[in-house]
Parts: sequence; structure tokens; C-alpha cells
Amino acid sequence: MEPQFRKMAALCLFIGSLLATLTMLLHPSGGSLAHIAQIKSTLVFSHALAIFCLPFIGFGAWGLSVLLQTPGRIAMLPFFVFCTGLIAAMIAGAVNGLVLPFFVAKYYNAGIDEQVLKAIIGYGRYLNASMDYIFISACAFAIGLWSAMILITARLPQWIAYYGFGCLMVGLVGVLTHFNFISVFGFRVFIFGLVSWLVLVGGLMFWEKE
Repeated sequence: MEPQFRKMAALCLFIGSLLATLTMLLHPSGGSLAHIAQIKSTLVFSHALAIFCLPFIGFGAWGLSVLLQTPGRIAMLPFFVFCTGLIAAMIAGAVNGLVLPFFVAKYYNAGIDEQVLKAIIGYGRYLNASMDYIFISACAFAIGLWSAMILITARLPQWIAYYGFGCLMVGLVGVLTHFNFISVFGFRVFIFGLVSWLVLVGGLMFWEKE
């Protein structure tokens, strides 16, 4: 793997992780229609930032898969699954952070039955939740397979693979205890766990000796 490509992929993981962290710090909690209309600018900015970070993370994930490549090319499987999750995250961010605030700002207090508006918004929230579940599942699958590939190829230190498996075990405990990963708090927990693994992997890729 070319050193310049490896370092650029690592930098993209750093940049994408930083933007994802800022997104979670800025992400406001939902609320009534009036509250959504009031925080429209914050919703738009935080979710636009989230969408902007996805290509950086995707490029970094591509670099990781190339680094862990084997003759069977199995390392590309977690990359494509991960990209599926990123697409789901883009849809969720667009629905919840772009469509929702503009829709509410336009039609709230416009004389339309509030129950009708709530029903439409409820549909959007179910769509958003389904995309969140796809994103979380795709990331968990990808990290699990990447971690296994790290153990097989020894291209990165083994402890980062065990750290990935540890994150998955914590997530499994959360699922078994009915922890809500798609609430604002729960999604922050998931994103910070994902970001911690990506940053560590990026650091190992960037400072890997030839």
C-alpha cells in the first residue's frame, strides 16, 4: 500500500471523526413543532455537518480495507457494508436535519391541522429510525470483520482488533438490556464509540512504519 494513500486515508478518518464528534455535540434534542421551528438553523447546520463528514469517513474506510486486503479480497466486504451504512446515515441526516426543519418552518402556523402535520412528521421519524438501525448494524458488522482481518493479516497491532470486539460486546449488552441507541443520548454513545475506534485505527495507519 502506498504510504501517501495510507496517510491520506488516515487523515480522512481523523477529519471525518472530528466532524462527526462536532455534529453530536451540536445536535439538539427534538420537541414540539414550535421548538423544531425555533431551532431550525441549529438542526440544519448540525446535520449538514454530519452529511459532509461521511465522504471523509468513507475514503478512510476504503484505505483501511486496502491495507487489510488479502488475495480473496474479503476485506472489501466490510467496506461495501460500511458504505451502505453511510448512505443510510446520509438519508437519516437529510430527513431529520434538512427536510424536517424546513417542512415545519413552512407549514407550522399555516392553518393546517396540527394532527396532520404530526402524522407526516411521525412518518419521517420512523424513516429516520430505520435508517439509524441500518447505519448502526452496518458499522457493527464492518468493525467486526475489519477486526477479524486485522488478526488474520497482522497489518495493524492486534490490540485494536480486540478493542473493536470489545466495542461490539458493549453494544451487544446494550441491545440485550434494551438500551435505546437511536435516542439522542444513545446515538451519541454509539457515535463516540465508533469515532474512538476510527481515530485509533487512523493513528495506527498514519504512523505505521514502512
